Amino acid sequence: MEALTLRKIPPQVARSIRRRSAEKQISLNRAVLELLEEAVGGRRKRDTANGDLDELFGAWSKAEGAAVSRSLKSHRRVDPELWR
Repeated sequence: MEALTLRKIPPQVARSIRRRSAEKQISLNRAVLELLEEAVGGRRKRDTANGDLDELFGAWSKAEGAAVSRSLKSHRRVDPELWR
């Protein structure tokens, strides 16, 4: 994938990127990519074959993700009686 270097980023643009990064708990690089994709009206092609849930990736905060994991914990157990 190509890398670009940007110089002289206006302060208000830098603040918007940092705000997006903090709000979504994503890297600055990811925030820039998302903003660029939105600006040009396209979506970045994913490297994986199955991209059906890609729009959900990164949508939860770390606290929300932890809460969902805790609530699903009981569903991750295998009931041996069901597999006889």
